Amino acid sequence: MKPKRIIIVRHGQSEANVDRSLYAHIPDHEVVLTKDGEAEAVAAGSEISKMLGQETVRAYVSPFKRTRQTFAGIRTRIEKNLIDVWEDPRIREHEFGHWNMRHNRAEVMQERAEYGRFYYRLPGGESAADVYERLSTFLESMFRAFEKPDFPENCLIVSHGAAIRVLMMRFFRLSVEEFLDLQNPVNCQLIVLELNDEGKYQVVQGRLIQKTDIS
Repeated sequence: MKPKRIIIVRHGQSEANVDRSLYAHIPDHEVVLTKDGEAEAVAAGSEISKMLGQETVRAYVSPFKRTRQTFAGIRTRIEKNLIDVWEDPRIREHEFGHWNMRHNRAEVMQERAEYGRFYYRLPGGESAADVYERLSTFLESMFRAFEKPDFPENCLIVSHGAAIRVLMMRFFRLSVEEFLDLQNPVNCQLIVLELNDEGKYQVVQGRLIQKTDIS
């Protein structure tokens, strides 16, 4: 049974969102939320709770610390709705590799821009095209789960900015150019997809902002 909603949430404000220099000595998966980020997660949980009412939900969560902390905050508000939680590494953030610790960031970013941001594989990390491949397998697994008659009424995905952009690209079959024109969702932004009368999902809340929308 297809869920009536797919709710996608970016993690709350992390310490690296405030100070990017942390990446020079802390692995990406170890980055934690700030106090503001923890509060954002609880607020997102309250918003999701109002949306769900008495309906059930399954959560898929990235295993990075900041996404698990975000889900913990959300969970305080939706415990009564929650059927189960699946931690899935395939929805982790775009792997930017170890070059933050060993390379000149400006030089790597310049090389990436010249080569092509979607296809350039960061040293020790991934390209966005690599992320597309693993998120494709995640969506295939999720859609197979939707076919089960006892799937909950809602699906919640707690992930990361770049990963969510790629997820939306794959879900809605956007072109590379359309993907590159998208901005990351803000911390704890909800992107809500609802099932329409034709059995297809459409964005009803929190569409990703295009660069051309910014004045």
